[in-house]
Amino acid sequence: MQTVFITGGTGYIGTRLIKALQNDANYRIQALVRKGSEKKLPAGCEIITGDALNAATYKECIAVPSIFIHLVGVAHPSPSKKEQFKQIDLVSIQEAVEAAIEKNILHFIYLSVSMYPTKVMRDFQEARAAGERLLLQSGLTTSFIRPWYVLGPGHWWPVLLKPFFWFAKLIPSKREAARQLDTVTIKQMINTLVHAVKNQPVNNTVYDVAKIKTFNL
Repeated sequence: MQTVFITGGTGYIGTRLIKALQNDANYRIQALVRKGSEKKLPAGCEIITGDALNAATYKECIAVPSIFIHLVGVAHPSPSKKEQFKQIDLVSIQEAVEAAIEKNILHFIYLSVSMYPTKVMRDFQEARAAGERLLLQSGLTTSFIRPWYVLGPGHWWPVLLKPFFWFAKLIPSKREAARQLDTVTIKQMINTLVHAVKNQPVNNTVYDVAKIKTFNL
């Protein structure tokens, strides 16, 4: 049985991912959670109480060997949350990498973001890019998951922009931006993450928006 250690398991993506992995008896799920939030986790996973911003509170609990999935991040990212990106997104990945190195993690799966340059979400992208650099420097085998906006229950408003993306893809100068900043669905995200869990790469690999959109099974 393969152990999967997940941070951010109580979130929008995390709860759905845990349930998806629980459908496969080959996986044991360890989920990091803050004290008092245990009931937000799906039933059946192993609860690890700790602070994602402090590796010392949880790293000794990580089973060896494990796959590490890092989903922690500021909820509903916006340009006004610059400091939170530094204090939560960046610090949590710094701590996660420290824990992963110490525990000789087999495969690190990092929920990042599209790296196509934007002005409005530059601070968010810079925090995630810094996390990617840390992982590349660590020597850990890593899968980088790079969505832009994830459509799903409670997150449907960008559907209104779909005609603009379609039109932009017809314009050569706008095509790449439209491709990399397009929306993906929560189903595609979960399928991508499950695929990454089941297919450890030999070298680091990137799942960009276009690749995430292929996981429609």
